[in-house]
Amino acid sequence: MPSKRILEYPREEALLRKKSQPVRAFNRYIKNIIRDLKDTLKERPEGVGLAAVQINVHMQIFVVQLGAKPESEEKTGPVITIINPEVIEERAEDKGFDGCLSLPGLFGDTVRPHYLHIKGLNEWGKPFEQVFEGFDAVVIHHEIDHLNGVLFIDRITDPADLFTVKEDDDGKLIRVPVTIKK
Repeated sequence: MPSKRILEYPREEALLRKKSQPVRAFNRYIKNIIRDLKDTLKERPEGVGLAAVQINVHMQIFVVQLGAKPESEEKTGPVITIINPEVIEERAEDKGFDGCLSLPGLFGDTVRPHYLHIKGLNEWGKPFEQVFEGFDAVVIHHEIDHLNGVLFIDRITDPADLFTVKEDDDGKLIRVPVTIKK
């Protein structure tokens, strides 16, 4: 994890940086949180993952849509719920696309594992263990970071890796570097 932050993003930052607590019991409240997360993610086609902390619930719950493509709204896989995740193994770190629904319009290239073996609970409270690879591993890792109060901007070490996106004169989407004020 980078030791110095290159960007301050104050909007709701204190809430996003609060560590989440494990889920201890499965009840109607937890089921409602999961439903809210799934509904919210469904309403945001640009998103592929959402942690409970992003809706101001500080519990170790998140939903992700598997099969997404970096820098695309194309999603092919199911939405899954992961509760109380624990990383068993992570490897194959590589630099790639990152963004967050909590920081709209801001993107970056971060280093994350592209192989992630985790265990946790599913939306019914049943234990599971699974390996995620490629961009799915990146998305899962991003959401686990949220549960620990870490934002993707914390993983940016070079200001050149931070960008927004706009259309050029031909209607093609291009990266536009973010100017950081000192």
